[in-house]
Amino acid sequence: MRDGLGRIQSLMVLGGGSDIALATVDALVAEGTTRVLLADRKPERLEAQVERLRARGVAVELLEFDAQDTDGHERLVQEAFAGGDLDLVLVAFGTLGPAGAGQRDRLAALDVLATNLLGSVSVILPAARALERQGHGTLAVLSSVAGQRGRAANYVYGASKAGLDTFCQGLGDALAGSGVHVMVVRPGFVRTKMTAERPKPPLAATSDQVAAAILDGLRANVHTVWVPASMRVVSGILRHLPRPLFRRLRL
Repeated sequence: MRDGLGRIQSLMVLGGGSDIALATVDALVAEGTTRVLLADRKPERLEAQVERLRARGVAVELLEFDAQDTDGHERLVQEAFAGGDLDLVLVAFGTLGPAGAGQRDRLAALDVLATNLLGSVSVILPAARALERQGHGTLAVLSSVAGQRGRAANYVYGASKAGLDTFCQGLGDALAGSGVHVMVVRPGFVRTKMTAERPKPPLAATSDQVAAAILDGLRANVHTVWVPASMRVVSGILRHLPRPLFRRLRL
């Protein structure tokens, strides 16, 4: 359980190799987290991070996790919680998929939806049940401002995040009173290795900024985190622009 000051003691990260995930783990460890489970499609690539965390006195375990291997998600969650209670499950995996006209590729679009939406729902549901059984814990899920309104530049990715965002909002309401808290994180553009080839727009954030916002949200026990905070206002304006004007922006 969280310590007497409300600090996270243990967590599992789904998508443990992402820049945002690792920045968040570092920030939590700096505040006192002592047990970390990193679940990733290729856990062997995280050995350097594991050694770095262990050198800081953290108990680290690697788990193999493939978002599209939905048959293995129940087993993964059971294995993770068999080692003891978890204060936080951070869902930090995802794929951008192609941009522009490439989004019209049927198989590429299905791959994005299978990872970001179906894969997330498949693993979130058993994780939520496990948290509910232990009677406490937080489920933090990386959504995106791209899910707030379909955009010509990334409507497939946006659709996957819109579905995930709506699912998590409803799940959070369904779990109210159970001791389990669901927090949706909505970053704008984040400079990571996944977005390295994409043009950097205004209000772009870093992984460390997202991590700091996640920690602030955990402390305040909020339901939604916007990164940067100003993105809440910007997204609200964009959502309500008349469609002809919105199209002219070419977002």
